[in-house]
Amino acid sequence: MVISVSNPPLTDTQKLVLMYGGTFDPIHNGHLRSALELTQVLPVMKVHLIPCQLPPHRGQPGASPQDRLAMLRLAVDPEPLLQADDRELQRPGPSFSIDTLADLRKEYGPEQPMAMVLGWDAFLGLPAWSRKERLLEMAHLIVIARPGQEQPASQELLDLLSRNEVRAGEALNRQPAGRILRLALPSAMQVSATYIRRLLAQQTSVRYLLPDAVIDYLLSQGLYCPSHDFEQE
Repeated sequence: MVISVSNPPLTDTQKLVLMYGGTFDPIHNGHLRSALELTQVLPVMKVHLIPCQLPPHRGQPGASPQDRLAMLRLAVDPEPLLQADDRELQRPGPSFSIDTLADLRKEYGPEQPMAMVLGWDAFLGLPAWSRKERLLEMAHLIVIARPGQEQPASQELLDLLSRNEVRAGEALNRQPAGRILRLALPSAMQVSATYIRRLLAQQTSVRYLLPDAVIDYLLSQGLYCPSHDFEQE
């Protein structure tokens, strides 16, 4: 059951800490609007936007970790609840979500309600994730439905949802971890970093797909030139 959110945020004594990871190659308005709307429809204390060092299930990002972090910082600077978090960039090797959740747990403590945000496409790949059985021990999962994503879940994921999915009226902030919430956010945008990189390679305008500060940065640094590989998401 995907919950379409249009009501004011739920309220309770505890607010959620959200982990929103990705390559952010580059960060774009689809990422940012989703992060912002989560703070508007859920009781959220902080959204940690965490660029990965090396994604385990896809190729090396086109921009360097330093450039991706710089663009992310420029993008979230106006929003106090959105935080550019470089903890995965400080760890060598592939970036595994379970390690990042464990690190956030140490920071916030065992009783803090915490959730990891991921898209439906990433959720479909969950059975292949490292130490996936520990994810719900560490955090809730918030699965964002995106336009045009209709691929069905495997039986393993359907079973996981049947055991753990949050139903309408329940609040994730009432316990530290263990539940799954599927959301269709009001302003879901059908935009991808792949599409943006392709436009840049073609020297076509990306205005209104990214914050102006991010556009100015990537152009000044000559990022995503035509020689880059644009097949990775």
